[in-house]
Formats: sequence, structure tokens, C-alpha cells
Amino acid sequence: MQIRPLSRDESVPMDLLLLADPSKEKVLAYVEAGACYAAFHEQDVIGVYVLLSLSQQTVEIMNVAVKESYQGKGIGKQLIRHAIAEAKAAGFQTIEIGTGNSSIQQLALYQKCGFRLSSIDRDFFLKHYDEPIFENGIQCMDMVRLSHTFQAD
Repeated sequence: MQIRPLSRDESVPMDLLLLADPSKEKVLAYVEAGACYAAFHEQDVIGVYVLLSLSQQTVEIMNVAVKESYQGKGIGKQLIRHAIAEAKAAGFQTIEIGTGNSSIQQLALYQKCGFRLSSIDRDFFLKHYDEPIFENGIQCMDMVRLSHTFQAD
């Protein structure tokens, strides 16, 4: 598997990005403002993430998704670790990520990759998404925010 940034003339894997965020408008906005990285198996895009700079010190993983037939094989963890390495190499001090209160597997993954819970944006998904979102039999209402701060070398 190879992970690399997509150039501006390459099409983004919208089908994958929409697995993690159902709002096409929101996805298009942060893809345009950020940097999109794709994981390839041979010629197929099997995973994707988007990094967006929030300040000189902080970058956020706006979206991370793995093709359904490749889920459960450690690719998500590789994408997160790649994003952490990219952020650190670019000189950021902190990397953040947010997910829904109902995203149980994602919350576990992010913590396994070194992220710590930092805040909760109550009712985020109720305020910002037109349609209700359900995962794991739980309505997604709150944005759970996590962050990872880099240690000085």
C-alpha cells in the first residue's frame, strides 16, 4: 500500500469521503481548503484522509475513510499514523480530529493512535446536518473532539 497526496488535477474519491461525512457540500469545502491524501492498493484508491490547517500550530484531520471491502485490516490506523507523521513533519504542534458520539470504533482507533479527548461540541450534528445520522443504534448528536500534541524531539 502506498499513501500519497493527491494533486489538484486528480479527482478526489468522493465515494470514500462520503462514507465518513454525508454532507457533499461540507466535504467539497474542506477538500478545496485542505490537502487530500489517498492510500492505493495497486491502482485502486482504498483509503483517504484530508488535512486542514487551522493555525500555524494546529492541523485537523477533517475526514478519514477506508473502502468498505478493506475495512478491519489496519488501513485506517495506517492512514491516521501517516497523517500524524505528515503534520509533525510540516511543523505543526497539535493534530486534532472530531467524530460523532456514536462512532464507537473510530473513538477507539483514535485513542489507540495517541489522541486524547479534548472537548465535546454538544448538538453539533443536530445543528449542522439536515438528516439524522445513526451509527451502532445510537443517534449521532455530539461532536467528540480529540487531539494529539507532539513531543519535542
